[in-house]
Amino acid sequence: MFSKNTEKLESFIGGGTQVKGDIKTKGTLRIDGTVEGNIEADWIILGDKSYFKGNASARGIVVGGIIDGNLVAKEIIEIKQKGQVRGDIVTAKLTVAEGGILEGRTAMRKDEVKALEFSEEELKEPQTYGGG
Repeated sequence: MFSKNTEKLESFIGGGTQVKGDIKTKGTLRIDGTVEGNIEADWIILGDKSYFKGNASARGIVVGGIIDGNLVAKEIIEIKQKGQVRGDIVTAKLTVAEGGILEGRTAMRKDEVKALEFSEEELKEPQTYGGG
């Protein structure tokens, strides 16, 4: 299933599960439920029916569900066809599938990505993007 060169699935939050609080883990974290809090992991995979509210930092992030928050990835962020990100992204590589939604600012970095620092006001007030 996993080769020696890929990160294996180490943590799983199943559908119907709700977690409130910060998560810090090594390896890959897959979320199919609801998480409110900040996440640090090697890799983060959000399933089609997942909801995540908070900020996330990882080597790579795959978004199949809905995220309300900011994402920082050293290598890649991938937004799948049903994925939605409402927040800012910093990464070296970004892919958005047809149908995927990104509402926020994007910063592309080739060197090592450093975490964005937001003021308390920016974190509390949702940004409005688009015309109108």
